[in-house]
Order: sequence, then structure tokens, then C-alpha cells
Amino acid sequence: MSSAASPAPRTVLVTGATSGIGWETARLLAGRGDTVIVHAPDQVSGDDAVTRLAAAGVDVLRLRLVVADFSRLDEVRAMAVRIAEEHPVLDVLVNNAAVAAPERRTVTADGNELSFQVNFLAAYLLTHELAGPLSARPGARVVNVSSSMHRTASISWNDPQRAKRYSRLAAYAQSQLALTVFAREKAPWTSVSVHPGVCDTGLLPLYAHEGDPAAEGAARVVRLCDPATELVPGAYYDRTALSPAAPAAMEDRTVRRLCKLADQLVTAESA
Repeated sequence: MSSAASPAPRTVLVTGATSGIGWETARLLAGRGDTVIVHAPDQVSGDDAVTRLAAAGVDVLRLRLVVADFSRLDEVRAMAVRIAEEHPVLDVLVNNAAVAAPERRTVTADGNELSFQVNFLAAYLLTHELAGPLSARPGARVVNVSSSMHRTASISWNDPQRAKRYSRLAAYAQSQLALTVFAREKAPWTSVSVHPGVCDTGLLPLYAHEGDPAAEGAARVVRLCDPATELVPGAYYDRTALSPAAPAAMEDRTVRRLCKLADQLVTAESA
């Protein structure tokens, strides 16, 4: 049941929905009757994802495809504008899109380290750009699909782009810590972060040789999207359990500092 006065159908945006946990999350949510906005990095992979969802039994009338390459912040903004115009009410945003940091440090056209931008800055920008639809109805939720790897991380405040010392694991972990911290920003909606478990997705090599099926990780994400599941605002969930996040993620000072940094980086454009 929606928390709205009448049981209106819910609208959910899932980023990174062309494969892995994102695709399975879209499948499960659409199966529950939600309208699911399926985000893809390009048209071809998006069309393919929708075709596979239909083949899996999803009613395509419940799906809306949007396209944006998260390594380009202008595309994130353009996507947010389109979503806000077509969906003035957004009940859930699942910030799931992620890439593994490459072996060699890679910088986007916006001047940011690739994994920091795709995994965190794009989610930060998108969430803020969709503040109107997310605030339109009480009970909206933002679920940041993070990682237990955030516990190994630190945010390199003096060098967030890792220009001086780059390690793909450190860069990836930093992006996951930032996403976990971001869930604690005060907002009119309820934000949480979740480690969905080590799953058999494209990111698996960062963690282990084998993992849970992506559908199991997605079920843990979908549980947090469900209005029947009570959430602790700003909390971190390890699979289905409320869990203490890394100490750095629990500090209000860190939240303010990170949001200030993110504001600077997403407004810098391609300077």
C-alpha cells in the first residue's frame, strides 16, 4: 500500500537497470505493479533490457525507458528534466548504477575520476535534480545500493580524484563510502543505503569468485522500496539487517563536507 491517501500506483526509477541487480530490481518491482523507469547508459542496452524484461513476463506497459551516460553530467541533468516532466510524482529512486574503477585512472569529460562520478556524483546530482517529484507525495524513498567495501574506504578530501595516488580498489571503495554517507543527508524523503550482498554481477571480481544470484540481491533492495518495510532514515542495511555503517559515515560533519564537495564538482561542468 502506498502511504498516499488513496492507493495510487507507485512510480520507481531504477538506475543501472540493464543488468545484474538493477535489472532484477526493475523486474521485481514491475511484477508488483509499480511503474518502473528503467535507466540505461545508452539506447541499445536499454532496448535490450526492456526486451529481456518482457521475455521474463513483465508487462511492458509498466516500463518507461530513459537513457543517460553517467560519465557525462549533462546527460544526467537532461534525463532528470525529462523524468520530472513526464513523472511529476516519484515514489522511489534506486541509485544502483555503478562501474568498477578501471585498472588505470580514468577521468570523465567533467574532470572527475570515473568511478567517483558514475557511482556517486551522478547519483547525488540526479537525486537533487529530482527533488520536486520526490517531494510531491509523502513517503518517498531513496535507496542507495552501496557496498560493504565502504568500510575499507576513506574519502581523500585533498585529492578526491585520486590523481596523486590511484588504486582501483581504493577509488571504488571511496565511491561506495560517499554513496553511504550521502544517504544521511537531510531531505524531505527517506534515504537509506544497502549492501545487497556479494552477488554474481559484473562487479563480482572486485569481491570474490562467486556470489549470490543477482535476483537475491535485488530482493533485498526491493524490500527497502516497499512501503510496508519501516526504514530508519539515513541508515545502512547489510542485506536485510540494520547495520552500523563505517564510523566516518556516521559523522554529521562528514555528511556536510561531502555534500559541499559534491556541489562543487557537479557544478564545475567540464571546466
